[in-house]
Amino acid sequence: MVSSRVQVSLIAAGLIILGLGLCLYKAVNLGFPLFPGEYRDVWTVESKISFRPSRAEAVEVELKLPTMLAGWSNVDEYFASSGFGFTVIAPSKDNGFESRRARWTRQTLERPTTLYYKQQMFRANQAKALPDLPVPEVSPPLLENDRQAAMARLVDRLSQQSSDRESFTGQLLQEFLRQSPDQDSLFLLGSYQEDSLVVIMDVLAYKGIPAHQLRGIVLEDGRRRQTLSSLIEIHNGVKWVIFDPQNASVGLPDNFFIWQRGDGAVLNVAGGRDSSLEFALVSNSLPVKTVISMGQRSEQVDLLDFSVYALPVEQQGIFKGLLLIPVAALVVVLMRVLVGIRTSGTFMPVLIALAFIQTTLLVGLIIFLGLVGVGLWIRSYLSRLNLLLVSRVAAVIIVVILLMAVLAVTSYRLGLDQALTVTFFPTVIIAWTIERMSILWEEEGGHEVLIQGSGSLLVAVLAYIAMSSQIISHLTFNFPELMLSLLGVILLLGKYTGFRLSELYRFRDMGSPQESRL
Repeated sequence: MVSSRVQVSLIAAGLIILGLGLCLYKAVNLGFPLFPGEYRDVWTVESKISFRPSRAEAVEVELKLPTMLAGWSNVDEYFASSGFGFTVIAPSKDNGFESRRARWTRQTLERPTTLYYKQQMFRANQAKALPDLPVPEVSPPLLENDRQAAMARLVDRLSQQSSDRESFTGQLLQEFLRQSPDQDSLFLLGSYQEDSLVVIMDVLAYKGIPAHQLRGIVLEDGRRRQTLSSLIEIHNGVKWVIFDPQNASVGLPDNFFIWQRGDGAVLNVAGGRDSSLEFALVSNSLPVKTVISMGQRSEQVDLLDFSVYALPVEQQGIFKGLLLIPVAALVVVLMRVLVGIRTSGTFMPVLIALAFIQTTLLVGLIIFLGLVGVGLWIRSYLSRLNLLLVSRVAAVIIVVILLMAVLAVTSYRLGLDQALTVTFFPTVIIAWTIERMSILWEEEGGHEVLIQGSGSLLVAVLAYIAMSSQIISHLTFNFPELMLSLLGVILLLGKYTGFRLSELYRFRDMGSPQESRL
């Protein structure tokens, strides 16, 4: 009969070898980067089209597809059109703008439906110059007398404060960014009952400045349910110039991917209602050679179909964070088994470390200590009321949420934006932490609470450092099979029965020679 220690050793060795072997295979044969370095950031953008059938009639969905501008290059694209007829309409000129469209069609539809378009692209160069376009004739907007009078006064005032089209546009954007615009601006915003961008475009047209919108996506790794953002492009008499209406800055932002250049709807749904268009984004660092051959490789290697890359983009962003949890778990095991640090709960430091990633370390520590400190005081009061455990914990949860709300509002008023991330802390976990510490206080005293609380924070900080490492984040996402190796290491640590480092310090006097006694 094989002993459990031998069984664990064999299983752990197999897991470690399997994880490292798969990692090596992907690095050598598939070209996955072992280390983050001089690689291309490949962005995967997944467009999700959701709508409901309006009537028993034919459904036609048309989505304008992006044109690769400002140095971007397409790697691959994928259309999900189960049960729909699907065609890609060749590029054509749409009011002077080149436009490529995807079209889904179906005769009848009885239930809400979601369609997907996924694209992978990378930035081949940092050039931001856009292709030149013909300058269209500008027609002034048709307005009622009161709107026209207010717009005329606004244009006259801004024209006196500017010297050319660019400065006029900058003054116009700053006017609508002010906390207290003048009466004409407020009247136009109120009478339109539209987004300020619509008013800005009409003012530019009234001034005779050729302008159109640039719709696109702000590239943020792991972002989900993002909608299209808009920039403004005007012609200054010589060339086209881009403005950001959010801050009146000039130029194309580095993290802005142009989806559509020009006005008009990006999504058209005929035979449907309540349509929406959302985007999910994930960024991966890959070698240039891998990026170039990705399209051909993905069709040839079946292993990729069972990797994280095969998941929807929204799930990829989730797993990018989840795959860091085993790393934090390993840190906890090392600190508890080998070092002997006592914590409040086995894996509570992991959850605290996850919150630290969202809040930053210093802000997270301040928020956590504040919430737990106030929560312990409230819990001590509730304990004197002799409430049942479930009611007591529920009351603490409500109090913690109220504290979070007060802290968030106060931080917003003070301009402390980082403190707004307090909502990332797991409320229930904080409530249980308060409950466990209060019970421990009653049973063991404040000294034990201090020891376990300090140990939990120390382990959480170490786990945060490990999870924040760029190379660890890179390896866990690109090589999730390394989790098998981590599992093997944890299994080996599970059979460790030797001295902990803290015990060597605790029993340090046992090894010293005894003083002679008279």
